[in-house]
Amino acid sequence: MERSSRLLVNTGEGKGKSSAAFGVMSRGWARGWNVVVIQFVKGGKWKTGERKLADQLGIEFHTLGDGFTWESDDLVTTAELGKQAWQLAKTKIDANAYDLIILDELTYAITYGWIEEAPVLATLQNRPARTNIVITGRGATEGLIAVADTVTEMRKIKHAYDQGIKAKKGIEY
Repeated sequence: MERSSRLLVNTGEGKGKSSAAFGVMSRGWARGWNVVVIQFVKGGKWKTGERKLADQLGIEFHTLGDGFTWESDDLVTTAELGKQAWQLAKTKIDANAYDLIILDELTYAITYGWIEEAPVLATLQNRPARTNIVITGRGATEGLIAVADTVTEMRKIKHAYDQGIKAKKGIEY
């Protein structure tokens, strides 16, 4: 039986993984889909454009991390937040209530060992037929790549940050 939903993975060292996912978020919303976003790494203090857009559109949005791992003062707490984010994600997937679920930066929760990959893969493979999922983050595992329908690798050719230019509101966040 062909599944009607899709599982997309945006990975790689380049920029644009989350931005592409939020483009899909906008497209899904415009189609009348019930959409939820779960961010695994970004902290709630961040004032991002994607969050502002989601709030304006009435899209459910959960920012559950405490920021970038290299900025964390307590990696045990960071890992626990990642586990909690996965529990929420699993609950949302199993609920059969969403047409689109964006799991922003999920790859890090797996590669950093915060959550086990096997139960994640099982949940993704057994998701409800209506539930499309977009996963973002560097270093997508072979397991995620194997279960995905579409995998896109973002590759940096040139980036302003490498020239000492800081991130710009509206472009990077």
